[in-house]
Amino acid sequence: MLNQWIKRVFGGRKAKPAKVEPAPIENLADRRARIAAGLRVIARDQHSISRKQISQNALRVLYKLRDAGFHAYLVGGAVRDLMLGITPKDFDVATDAHPEQVKQLFRNCRLIGRRFRLAHVHFGDEIIEVATFRGSAADEDGGAEAREVVDGRILRDNVYGSIEEDAIRRDFTVNALYYAIEDFSVRDYVGAVADIDARLLRLIGDPTERYREDPVRMLRACRLAAKLNFTVEATAARAMHDQAALILNAAPARLFDECLKLFMSGHGLRSYQQLTEHGMFNVLFPELAEQVAAHAGARQMVEAALNATDQRVLDGRPVTPAYLFAAMFWPWLVEARKRLPPAQAPDATRIAGERVLDKQVRRIALPKRYSVPMAEIWALQDRLEASRKKRAGKLASHPKFRAAYDFLCLRAEFEPGLKDQVHYWQQVFQQQDQRGQADGSDPDAPEAESPEVEATEVPDGSPKKKRRRRRRKPKTAPSPAP
Repeated sequence: MLNQWIKRVFGGRKAKPAKVEPAPIENLADRRARIAAGLRVIARDQHSISRKQISQNALRVLYKLRDAGFHAYLVGGAVRDLMLGITPKDFDVATDAHPEQVKQLFRNCRLIGRRFRLAHVHFGDEIIEVATFRGSAADEDGGAEAREVVDGRILRDNVYGSIEEDAIRRDFTVNALYYAIEDFSVRDYVGAVADIDARLLRLIGDPTERYREDPVRMLRACRLAAKLNFTVEATAARAMHDQAALILNAAPARLFDECLKLFMSGHGLRSYQQLTEHGMFNVLFPELAEQVAAHAGARQMVEAALNATDQRVLDGRPVTPAYLFAAMFWPWLVEARKRLPPAQAPDATRIAGERVLDKQVRRIALPKRYSVPMAEIWALQDRLEASRKKRAGKLASHPKFRAAYDFLCLRAEFEPGLKDQVHYWQQVFQQQDQRGQADGSDPDAPEAESPEVEATEVPDGSPKKKRRRRRRKPKTAPSPAP
């Protein structure tokens, strides 16, 4: 009885935890065999890709690698876009030739990259990027020292392998299609064709692990979903929400490059919507996201600026990040300006603009060739709103005047009180055009082009100021503007 009471109060002997056997490690040969077993070959008569759609320079690289005894395939986004009926912007090649071997074949080749060793074959303005098949085991060519992983992030990966391993090392299934020059077939190891048919963006492997390897994949997911009008697969979407903060581990300069691809490629508005939907916009632009969430006018202005940029890209007109980011960050600047003490009111726009840029560049590196024009566009808003007739001509000669004026027009769509100023400056333009016709000058000279035309750059990267031609005053006064 006593023993039973002790067992009931204090419990019996604790059972030993069950021994968990480690999962067997798949050897390299078995891994390749498993991947190869899932291969689907789409014959030439079952897909729409033609060599006529492929860059002649890319074909030259493919044929030369083949003739040298290597395996070479057109790969990635080019094959994906051709399958979707989209004209690719660039063409990439994957091969079993190592970078040094590629360089020996092409005199016009340069080896680049430390994180991923690549060969760039130059044909004038076109560059064909050639990458060696990536492996997934450190015991392959290159050894363990060729791969460097810190906290799950891949910092360097020059382990080479087979086409099967290369396929599963890619980020999304739709980017893992290989066009074979031998028989013009398309090789699919990961179900990419089925995902294209379903318009689904799926990560290869575990999304959480793949995002941790390279957090920028989350931005690429949003960009591709926007560009292709695809839906991000549910597991990948949930992992993006959970891992969103990891994006700040990426280098600010790299994040800026990704933002250019997101917002300046003709699908900026949809990219913004994808970033917002998946929780990425709040991480990249927290202060702006706060204003967008609190004020409908702020959201409408951001969307209007992105939509206008998309339209310019569609029309084949030039665009620059300075104007777009100046418009996007304006609601944040307005809120920062409200928080300044009254003593700083005369210089409030400049001070608030500096604080906005100082905070944002800590997350996304805005180069000075863009941040300086942004500050100028903001500073000119006060002068445009309070300009006097006597100073109108001097202000209109400012290099960033047209950009600032277009920005004023954008603001007037959401701030009705600015419509009178917009009308006033329209009259100034009409008078300038009449003067130009009177003295024979061209009113459409390059310096009067759209604000989104970038300044010419000198070798050190700083904007080069354009000389402005002085216009002679007409002998007779121009007729008043209607």
